[in-house]
Formats: sequence, C-alpha cells, structure tokens
Amino acid sequence: MSQRFTVSKSGGDRRPSDIQGEVNQLFEGDEPSACGPAAGEAAPTDAEDVVVVLKGDSNPKESSPFINSSEAAAEKSQQYDGKNMALFEEEMDTSPMVSSLLSSLANYSNLPQGCKEHEEAENNEAESARKKPVKAPQLGTLMGVYLPCIQNIFGVILFLRMTWLVGIGGVIGTFIIVFMCCTTTMLTAISMSAIATNGVVPAGGSYYMISRSLGPEFGGAVGICFYLGTTYAGAMYILGAIELLLIYIAPKAAIFPLEGLEGAEAEAALLNNMRVYGTILLTSMATVVFVGVKYVNKLALVFLACVILSILAVYAGVIKTGIEPPIFPVCVLGNRTLVWKNFDVCAKTIETANGTVTTQLWRMFCDSPFLNATCDKYFTANNVTQIQGIPGITSGVLADNLFGNYYEKGDLIAKPTLESVEDHDDPLTNANRYVLADITSFFTLLVGIYFPSVTGIMAGSNRSGDLRDAQKSIPVGTIAAITTTSTVYMSSVILFGACIEGVVLRDKFGEGVHGNLVIGTLAWPSPWVIVIGSFFSTCGAGLQSLTGAPRLLQAIAKDSIVPALRIFGHGKANGEPTWSLLLTACICESGILIASLDSVAPILSMFFLMCYMFVNLACALQTLLRTPNWRPRFKFYHWALSFLGMSLCLTLMFLCSWYYAIVAMGIAGSIYKYIEFAGAEKEWGDGIRGLSLSAARYALMRLEEGQPHTKNWRPQLLVLVSTDAEQNVEQPRLLSLTNQLKAGKGLTIVGTALEGTYLANYEQAQRADQALRKLMETEKVKGFCQVTVSSNLRDATSHLLQASGLGGLKHNAVLVSWPRNWKQGDEHQTWRNFIELVRETTIARLALLVPKNISAFPSNGERFTEGHIDVWWIVHDGGMLMLLPFLLRQHKVWRKCKMRIFTVAQMDDNSIQMKKDLTTFLYHLRIDAMVEVVEMHDSDISAYTYEKTLVMEQRSQMLKQINLTKNEREREIQSITDSSRGSIRRKNPAAVTTQLSVTEEPPATSKEEKPEEEVQLIHDNTTPASPATPATPLTPGEEAQSPGEQIQRTWTEKCDGEAAKPLGVTTQEDIKDIFNMKPEWENLNQSNVRRMHTALRLNEVILKKSSEAKLVLLNMPGAPKNRTGDENYMEFLEVLTDGLNRVLLVRGGGREVITIYS
Repeated sequence: MSQRFTVSKSGGDRRPSDIQGEVNQLFEGDEPSACGPAAGEAAPTDAEDVVVVLKGDSNPKESSPFINSSEAAAEKSQQYDGKNMALFEEEMDTSPMVSSLLSSLANYSNLPQGCKEHEEAENNEAESARKKPVKAPQLGTLMGVYLPCIQNIFGVILFLRMTWLVGIGGVIGTFIIVFMCCTTTMLTAISMSAIATNGVVPAGGSYYMISRSLGPEFGGAVGICFYLGTTYAGAMYILGAIELLLIYIAPKAAIFPLEGLEGAEAEAALLNNMRVYGTILLTSMATVVFVGVKYVNKLALVFLACVILSILAVYAGVIKTGIEPPIFPVCVLGNRTLVWKNFDVCAKTIETANGTVTTQLWRMFCDSPFLNATCDKYFTANNVTQIQGIPGITSGVLADNLFGNYYEKGDLIAKPTLESVEDHDDPLTNANRYVLADITSFFTLLVGIYFPSVTGIMAGSNRSGDLRDAQKSIPVGTIAAITTTSTVYMSSVILFGACIEGVVLRDKFGEGVHGNLVIGTLAWPSPWVIVIGSFFSTCGAGLQSLTGAPRLLQAIAKDSIVPALRIFGHGKANGEPTWSLLLTACICESGILIASLDSVAPILSMFFLMCYMFVNLACALQTLLRTPNWRPRFKFYHWALSFLGMSLCLTLMFLCSWYYAIVAMGIAGSIYKYIEFAGAEKEWGDGIRGLSLSAARYALMRLEEGQPHTKNWRPQLLVLVSTDAEQNVEQPRLLSLTNQLKAGKGLTIVGTALEGTYLANYEQAQRADQALRKLMETEKVKGFCQVTVSSNLRDATSHLLQASGLGGLKHNAVLVSWPRNWKQGDEHQTWRNFIELVRETTIARLALLVPKNISAFPSNGERFTEGHIDVWWIVHDGGMLMLLPFLLRQHKVWRKCKMRIFTVAQMDDNSIQMKKDLTTFLYHLRIDAMVEVVEMHDSDISAYTYEKTLVMEQRSQMLKQINLTKNEREREIQSITDSSRGSIRRKNPAAVTTQLSVTEEPPATSKEEKPEEEVQLIHDNTTPASPATPATPLTPGEEAQSPGEQIQRTWTEKCDGEAAKPLGVTTQEDIKDIFNMKPEWENLNQSNVRRMHTALRLNEVILKKSSEAKLVLLNMPGAPKNRTGDENYMEFLEVLTDGLNRVLLVRGGGREVITIYS
C-alpha cells in the first residue's frame, strides 16, 4: 500500500527566512481546508537524505477519441497556424480546437481501459480503588456464573405460560420455538465467551463488551436498549407475581371485584387490579433496593432455591403420573370446556333415593331447578362429560397435542374429539360459563411471549469483577447454564404435551381445573409448591432487575457518551445509583400500566434480541477483521456461528412483532445518531474503527484494479493554500470555492507548504494543521489536510503534489490561486514557483484550476439571484469547462445563475454548423446552457501589440541582466515605459482599446502596496480613474474619441527626479521615436508578438461578451516549453484576463471527464 524512497536535499544554503516569503506569495490568495500530520508522528532527522513515504499511485488515465489522437495531428497544426490562436499553439499535441471536436461529434466515444494502550480510568473511583487494599474475588464457576444464570433464565414464563404455549402451538410448534430461542442464546453465549476472554472484562457486562468492541455509538445505543430490556423485564416479573397473587393465591384480595362481570368489564377489572397491585409492589421493591442492595443479594440464594425446588416438583409430578395420575377432572359440555366454579358435580342431574335431582350446573343454564325448566339450547342438546385433566405420561395424549390450535379472542376452548350438537346461527349465550380465549393467538405471538424465558445469559458476565478467573468461568458457566435450561425447556414441552389434556393446556388461567395453576396440577406433592415457589422466584427476579438496571444506566452515564444522561451517573455517597433507580422505577411503571404480561413480553424481547444481535456482530466483526489484539482464550468460536446467531436474532425480532422491531431499531438508531453528533469523543479501539480501516483498504484496492470509467470521474481536489507568519490561512475564499465545488462528492485534500526542516518547524506545522482544520470546519469542507515542510517552498509544493492521496483515492485536480503582486521586484520567485506548478500538473496529467482575484469570489453565505456563468471554450480539455459550471450550479450560491458557452470560430470554420453541433452536444450531455459562436477573423497586428510586446521583452531582459535594488528596478522600468508611452499613442491611438494591467489590483489595496501602479494603463470603460492619480489633460483628438476609447494616463517621475512631461504634448524627440521604433519591432520575437495579439484579441472579445458575468471560465494556456519566456507567459495571462472581475483559468488533465453516454 505504500512506497518508501529517499529524497536527497538539493544544494544551496538558503535560510528558511529567505524562502518563507516566496512560498507564502506563491499560494497567496489560497485558502486552507483539511488536516496535516497528526501529533506524535515521528519526524525525520536533519540529515542530507529525507525518507518520504508515498502512498498509492497516480490516477489511472483513460484513452480518449479527442486527446492524444494522432489522426488529427495534421489538422490541428493547421488550426493553430492563425495568429488569433497562437497563444495555444503549444497545446496542439494534447488539446484540439473545439471546432475539430464538434466535427467529430458523431464519432464521440469513451472507451474505458480495460488508541491508547489500555482503557483509561474515566472516573476517580477507579483510582481510589487502587489505593485501597481490595479483597481478592473468590467466586468460582458454580456460584459466580452457573447458578446466577440459572436463576435469571428460569422465570415467570416457565410457570405461568409454558403449558399454555404447548397447548396453543402444539408440541411440534412450541418445540421449534424453544429450539430457535435456545439456539440463539447458545450462539450468543459462544460469541460472548470469545469477547469476554479476549482480555480483562471489568464489571459492566454486556454493555462494556459491546461498547468496547463496536465503539461508543453502538455501545451507547445497545447499552440503552439492554437497560430498557432489563427494566421492562422487571415490569414483567412484577406483573407475573401479581397474576399469581390475584388469581391463584388470594383472589379475594382484588380491589376491583370480578364477580358478576363478563367480557370487557371483567377484563378491565382484572387489568386495573394488576395496575394497582403492580404499582404497590414496584414501590416496595424500589424502596428495598434503595435502602439496601446487600439484602437483595443475600436473598438471591433463597429465591434460587425456590426456582430449583419448583422445577424438581414438576419432574417429580411427571414421574408420578406414569405410576398414579392425579385426580384433576375437567367438566365438558358437548365439546366446550366449562369454568369449574360455583358447582360441585359435573352432571346435569343426579339420582338419589328421592329420585332425580338437578345439580348446581343445571341451575346455571336453566331458569329453575325443576326438570321442566326452560334451559339453554346448547345445554339441552348436549351431554356433560367429565374427563381426566392429567391422564398421565403413558396415556397417549401426546398424539392429540402434537399440532397447534390457534384461537381468536373470545373463542371457546373445545375438545375436538367429543361430539357437539349446535346451531351455528344461534348466538352464544352464557359465555361466562365457558373457558374462552382471552387473546388472539398466532405463531409469532408465541415467539414474543416465550423469548424472555431464555434471557438472562449475561448474568455471569455482569459479575465478572467478582470472579476468581473470569476468563475460565464465564464461558464454562454460561454455556453450562444454557445447556441445562435448554434441556429443561425442551423436555418440558414434550412432557407437558404427553401428560396434560389439551383443553387444560389451552386453559391459560386454569379455570377448568378449579382455578388451579395448570403447571401446579402436575407438580408433586402439591400445587402450592409451584404457586409459592414461582411467586417468590418472580419477586426475586424483579428485585434483581431493579438492582441491575440502574447500575447499567449509571455505567453508561459515567462513560459520558450520552450527554443527556450525565445526571444519572451520580448517586449516594456509597455509589448507589439513586437517580438511575428513580428513572428505572418510572420506566418500569409504564410497563406495569400496560398490565398484561402477554403485551409486555414482546417489548422486552425486542430489546434483548437487539443486544444479543450486536454481541454476535461484535464477535463476527473482530474475527473477520483479525485485528492483532483479537486473541480470545475461548477457542470454540467461529465467525459463521456469530453471523448465524445475529441472523437468528434479527429473524426473531420480526417474528415476535414487526412493528415493535421497527420501533426498537428506530430508538437504537436515534440514540446512535445522537451520540455521533452530541456525544463525547471516545477511542476504545473498537471494531467499527477497524471495520472502517478494512473497508477503506478494500475499497482502495478495488480502485487500483482497473481504470475508472469517465462516468465515475469526479474532481478530487488538492487545494494549495499559503499561511502567514502566524500560520493563519491567507485568502480563505479559496476554501469557499472548494465547498461550492463539493457537488462532485470527490476527495478534498487541503495542503500547505512550510520552509525549513521538520524538526525545527514541527510546532509551526502543527499550528498550520490546526488552522487548516479550523477553516475547513468553518467552510464546511469535508476532507483531509496535509502540511509539508521542506528546505524550500518550491520543493515542498512539489512534494505535496506528488505524495498527497493514496492509491485510487488520489487527487486528479489542483486548485491554486493566482499569485498576487507577481510583478513586484521581490516577488520573482512567486511567479516562478507558480509556473513550475503549472508544468508539474501538466506532466502529471492533473487538471489545474486557477481562480484569479480570489478575494472577489463569493462566500458560502452569499447568493446570486441572477447572472451568468460564462464558459469560453477555446480548446477541448476533456470536458472540464463543461463539468465545473454544472457542479457550481448545484450549490446554493450559484444555483440561480444561468450558463452560457462561447466558442471561437476561425476564418475557415462554419460558425452556423458549429453552433448547431455544440447545441446537440450539450443536449446529449444533459447540460442546459445558451450557446454562442464568436467569429475571430485574422486581423493585422496593431502597433499597440508591438509596443506591449516590446515593453514586456525589455523589462524581462532588464530583470535578467541588471541586479538592482528594488527602487532602482522600479525606476528603470518606469523610464522604459515612459519612453514608449508617447509612441504608442502617436502611432495608433485608436488601436489602444484594451486595458493593460501590469499587476492585479485586489480590492482595498493601497498605493504603497503596489509600487508599479503608476505604470498602469486603465481602460476608462471598465475601471474609473483613481482619486489618488490625477488624469492628464486630453488633446482635442482624444476628446473626439468615444468614451470607451478614452485613455487615462498618470503623472510619474523619471529616474533622474524630473517631472515627466504631459503625455499629450509632442516634442521633437517624440517625433523621432516614430522612425526609431520600427526597427525595434522587427527585432521582436515574432512568437511573442503573435501570442500577445491572441491575448489582446481574446480579451477584447471576452470583455465585450462577458464583462457583466458573475464568473468567467477560460482555457488556461500551457507554460512555455522554453523557460526563458516564463515571465512573458505571466504577462500573456494578465492581458488575457484583464478587466474581468472573477476568472477561473482551467487546464484539463489529459482525459475525458464527461460523457454523453448513460
């Protein structure tokens, strides 16, 4: 992924202070954007050789029908022969004229080629604990993991709902449910064991494991879900205890009596009783937990003993049914099960010595106790049968209970094998005499109700701080507990189906067996063993939930990853989570107000399933990523098992209740995003960071596999900015422009260069890095930043250009601002660096974007309500000039600007056909723009062109040959300019119609900052006279000119100190200049003359068409191949862009970037 090479430091003993100004001026006007080297990175030594690591390769290129096309070479050479396009003649090998591009439109094609070392102590308690002598933990596998898991897994569902589940779902259906749920918890336990044995797990259990494996966002989201699940589990246990109390232990204690109520009224009374008693019990439990948790822990063993004794009693009862089945008769009328209440004999009449006597059952269905009474039709038509409720394990009843019987709410619980005579048209009467289904049942409902009975597998890991050897005890104890409980559950399904009659199994509240708990009828020696044992076990489980949930919330709050929960990290002086307990009690009360065990169970199933799903995800992720720190002592795990467990959890979530699943995932997602945006920054070495690294590596390797297609091309910008002496970014508008180009969704790297050695300038580099980051955040630029330090700024910039990016994620375009004040005598290195940058981007086949007058560009807060973005498409650059305006117009700053495209037609071009072809081309590109073809015919080169070329060349020669001080240079330049000014006007005053701007004049720049301002010729139509520069008197000939042709001139002082004579006054010496200048013209470099002619003509046309445009995009000519003409190149560009407010010079990167194909 990386390449190492050595760069030898070039000769020259230039001090950093000498070179610092040169780089700052090279990038003056640029703005910063991303990040530099991270703190703590090793710095290279101050030696002759510097080791540099280059990441990645340059962007792969794509062949193009227009670029590097050898067939069109001759044609292109002819098209550049004209004087109008001489400025671009050196581009002929790579950039064809637009006219040749449009003529090839029909053949257009795009062919693709082929952390910290350890967890930091985040509260003072950990530090104080180190100072105190801590007693070594003594708990082993049995007491520390196995028995707590047994106690938490066995619970209210086993005693209150398991028989009903078997009766409704059938033995087969219920066995499938139990097997799925137990498999899920077993796979989760395997994943948890791998995580728990991968290093020391402090107290915190599942939350700690998930957060440290998946990061603070996932950890916080899943931790809160686990907390909610534990809290609602407490509500479920309390509701189970109240159900046992009010239905089986003390029915008379109901505040809202059920006697005489039917249907909805009876159901409402029962729910209200549950709410009242549930709130009372919750308050009592919360008080106990608040007063002393140690009493809860001491009672845990008592509650565990109750659970174990109850289960043993059930197994003993099953064995007894095979020997002597207990007597639990069920009374059935026809095939309908009767509620065995208020009657003693299951018969209509009985024979006595006095004859036939009606029974209490008769009186329930008839209007009198006499045999001639009027009775219920169904009672009259059907016989009463008494069947054995528990026929025994050898009775063969298992065959009848194999398959499920699902009911709608209010359906009669019937025995299908018994005969029934009924008229289906008759309404159901005396409904309260029959056992009815209290809820609508279906398979997925059973899954949601059952799953809470297998939760509790985290009990061992939650006690990891108390274990003698957690890495051994947690896997062994948890897996052994799950194996034990799964065996009990699956055997219970079969044994219940084999021992108990189906109508009794489907009788949820035991109404048909004298109101007994159904599982209690099977228990030996007495049903009360189960009733009392299950009551205490559910109360104990509720206390455990109210003890564990507040501590879990406190752990999350102390991690400070959820700012809104920080208050819950505080508690009593002894650390008890008082505020967390209060919130837990309030949430638990919301579950109690639901008042239905069957409605609360699916809710907590969602939260537990989500927690287990992320435990499996954490293990699978760590295993697949193969991070160096992933070395679990528990070896019996595999990523496929974890993935299967995760899939089962997700499946069960939607099986239980799809809408609850969506709500739970929505809650977790909201918490995740909240932590992401508002939470504290945490670095826990989590797997998500590792996943990001692996995904990035994989994506980068994929990018290296093949050439990117044109459709996938996007501007990936390297933004070169400069910093001042305080390492603050100059010209921040450059980053505003970067932000406005972000519609390309490409990479952005903001880089800056510093002069000196890395060791000596490390602090400055860090300050520059922070300045870049801050400005990037302010301008909302997403990307990276890079600061490079080298012996001189030219090399540092070159290093940025070469080494930035990584593989396929490497920049393909460079954004750098035009160097300001480049003509000042002490700024010669600035423009030389700029030209070298142009050459380097050309050889590296990178696109180059150069905004001129960057300070005039809009900020991100500005809005253009109208205006145009003008594109002057002179040579084909691969489509960059088309793509950039499109990207800009996606941003709100430029959204309301319209796009205009101008192209230039030569003498032999058919401008009408060119416009038609260009319109068609833009239509296929799906770009809306107005099209205009500008005709530029060959014209004679004006005297003004010769004079400007002469001044340019004389100045260039003088700077090369004379090593003068700054003031002397200015005087020399001034004298040359003054001597040629008069001749320019005298020879052809009407031809001087274009502004000559020797140096760019940014807004609010004083005269003192621009020493060559005096030699400016300012076009009256575009720039008003400066108040500080009095205009010269005009001759009568000048007054006759149109306003657009008037020329304003300045008073200057010649080098000898004399005041210059007014330029409108002609002297004998001036007349001699007319005859003296022509030979000098003939000695001029004709190539420079032609280029100057092109620049002046193009500038004239652009000013005429685009002077009011909000932005002008223009092809940027390439740097001269002969380095002796570098300063002339800068002058050409100045002339080309003279008078334009905002200009973006663009050079293509040598490949197609836009296509007409889908």
